[in-house]
Amino acid sequence: MDFSLTNQTVQNFDGDCVVLFSFLDKVNDDQFVQSLIDLNHFNAKVGKTLSLNFVDGFKVSRVIVLGLGEVTLSAKNYEKALISLIDTLEGEKVKSALIEEVNVDGYDQSWIYRTTARVMQNATYQIEKVGIDNEQENAIESIAIQSSSDNAHELVQGQAIANGMALTRHLGDLPSNICTPTYLANTAQSLAKEFGLDCEVLEESDMSKLGMNSLLSVSKGSIEPPKLISLSYVGNGDAKPIVLVGKGVTFDSGGISLKPGAGMDEMKYDMCGAASVLGTMRAVAEMKFKVNLTIVVPTVENMPAHNASKPGDVVTSMSGQTIEILNTDAEGRLILCDALTYVEKFNPEVVIDVATLTGAVIVALGKHNSGLMSNDQALADGLISASKIALDGAWQLPIEDEYDEQLKSNFADMANIGGREAGTITAACFLARYSKDYRWAHLDIAGTAWVSGSKKGATGRPVPLLTQYIIDSV
Repeated sequence: MDFSLTNQTVQNFDGDCVVLFSFLDKVNDDQFVQSLIDLNHFNAKVGKTLSLNFVDGFKVSRVIVLGLGEVTLSAKNYEKALISLIDTLEGEKVKSALIEEVNVDGYDQSWIYRTTARVMQNATYQIEKVGIDNEQENAIESIAIQSSSDNAHELVQGQAIANGMALTRHLGDLPSNICTPTYLANTAQSLAKEFGLDCEVLEESDMSKLGMNSLLSVSKGSIEPPKLISLSYVGNGDAKPIVLVGKGVTFDSGGISLKPGAGMDEMKYDMCGAASVLGTMRAVAEMKFKVNLTIVVPTVENMPAHNASKPGDVVTSMSGQTIEILNTDAEGRLILCDALTYVEKFNPEVVIDVATLTGAVIVALGKHNSGLMSNDQALADGLISASKIALDGAWQLPIEDEYDEQLKSNFADMANIGGREAGTITAACFLARYSKDYRWAHLDIAGTAWVSGSKKGATGRPVPLLTQYIIDSV
C-alpha cells in the first residue's frame, strides 16, 4: 500500500473514492453531503461508515462518510475509526482513496500522518495459513491524505513501523515446529543481509564457554539447539547503543513443571519478545535513523525430557550468581538473566528487555497495558511518554527491596520464583539483579503480545512503543 500527501480537494480527486469525516452534532461543510447524511439517518459514532454513490460535485463514484464521534477527537477514537475504515475499503474493493484532513486533540499533523499510515497498513495484515497461497486479491493500493504539506517522511515512518509489526506478527503466528530458535537466527541473518547489519549467532558450545548455565538449563530438555542472537544497526558513529533484549522461548511446555493442556498451543507466542525486537530493528533499519541500536535474542525451546531441569536444581548464571530452580515454568527469566549479563559487552546507553514473562501481569493489567518496571525513572518516563504517543500502552509497577526479599533461597543466591504474591514484580526483581551496571527497563508483554479466541493472533506490540522511544531519542 502506498501513502502520499496531496493538496487536491476531495471534489477533484479522481481515484476510487474519497473519505469524509462526520462528527456528532456537527454539520458537514458540504450541504449536499449533509443532506444525504440526514436522509440516511447516519449516526456518526466512532467507526460507523456510510457509503454514498455518485454524489453531486464529486469526480469519484463513491464517497465514504466515516464517523468520528465527538468534535474533540481523541487519538484512540481516531485509531479505532481508521481500523473500521480499512474494513470498509476492503469490503468495497477500493484500490485508491483520498482521506480529508482532520485534527486530533493534543497531536500535531506529523503524528496524524505517521499514525494514519501505521494503523491502516497494520490493519491490512493477514495471518498466513501454512502451505496455502495467501496472496490477497483486490488489495488497497494507495491512500492519499489531504494536506498542504509536501513532507511525507512521517508517512514513511508509519509504514516502516507497520512493516516491523508485520514481521513481529508473522513470527509470532508461525507454529513452533517452524519458528524454532534456528528459524529466528535465520531471520536475523536475513535482516542483516537486507539492511547491512552486523549479526552474530552464538551456539550452545559458545554459550557453555561463557558460563551461560542458566540459559542452557532451559534448553537442555529439547532437541532444538538454543541460540543467542545479536543484531546491530550503526547509524550514529561511536555513540552508545540502545540495546533491546527479547525473550525467545519458541515453545513453552513448562518443562517438568508442565503447563495444563488447555490453551497450551498459545505457548508458541512465548517468543513474542524476540519477535518484537526483531520487528523494531526492521523498522529502525528501514527508517535509517541516526541512532545505534543492538538487539539481543536468547532463544530456546522449553520441553520436558529425561535430561530436563528439575524443580530444586541449582545452576550458576554467567554473572556467577547461583539460582535455585523452584519452577521450570519460570524459564524466561533464566534465559534473560544471562542475556542481560552478556549485553554489558556493548557498553549500552540503556537496556530494555521485552518478554512474555508472567501470567500475573494479565491479572494486574489485563490485555490493554504492558507492565513496565525500571531501575531508572527517567528511562521509565521516556517509555511511558512513548507509549502514549504510539497508542501502545504501558503501566509502571514498582520494584522495591521488600519484593526482592521474596526471592530468598536456602540453597542458592536466589530462587527463580517469589511465590504467588506480586509475581510480575518479583520476576522483574530477579532480572534487576543482573542489570545493576546500566540503565534498564523491563516490559512484561504477556497480556499484550497476542489475543485469544476467534481472532487469535499476534498483535505486533510493543513495536510502536519501542520505535517511538527510539524516535524520541534521536
